[in-house]
Amino acid sequence: MAKAKEMEVERGLDLNRYMGRWYEIASFPSFFQPRNGVDTRATYTLNPDGTVHVLNETWSNGKRDAIEGTAYKADPKSDEAKLKVKFYVPPFLPIIPVTGDYWVLYIDTDYQYALIGQPSRKYLWILCRQNHMDEEIYNQLVEKAKEVGYDVSKLHKTPQNDPPPEGDAGPKDTKGLWWFKSLIGK
Repeated sequence: MAKAKEMEVERGLDLNRYMGRWYEIASFPSFFQPRNGVDTRATYTLNPDGTVHVLNETWSNGKRDAIEGTAYKADPKSDEAKLKVKFYVPPFLPIIPVTGDYWVLYIDTDYQYALIGQPSRKYLWILCRQNHMDEEIYNQLVEKAKEVGYDVSKLHKTPQNDPPPEGDAGPKDTKGLWWFKSLIGK
């Protein structure tokens, strides 16, 4: 196997252009997302203080699961697209802050699709402004991930319905049970 390139991130990310809704096309399965989640998406909104409000949503067993957090530049003086994202868990009783890396490894010039990762290479997301992506573009992003050392065999395509759910459609999981189930791999 060829040695992976050093992980580089985008520079000069325009946060204003990055705001809005992004659909998860594929990701590495993680303990903090329901295993059977569909229509997974993230909505980013710029806060007055320059941080970003994060709303992650997915639908599992017909219910909408959501968690809100805040993203901010890891180094405010750097032009690298290295962000930190902080969520409080469990979502139904937000008391424990959990912070993770959110590195924009690639974004197209029109801000329509992106490759998101982090330095340990345990997490990877392929995002798109639409809830579907051209297979050729998808394969190019997978190749970019492979070049920087990701084991792309772990990628799981996220089922997306057409049309996607509107707003916060569907009953909410108000008990936060999805969070506990995700911890035990359900």
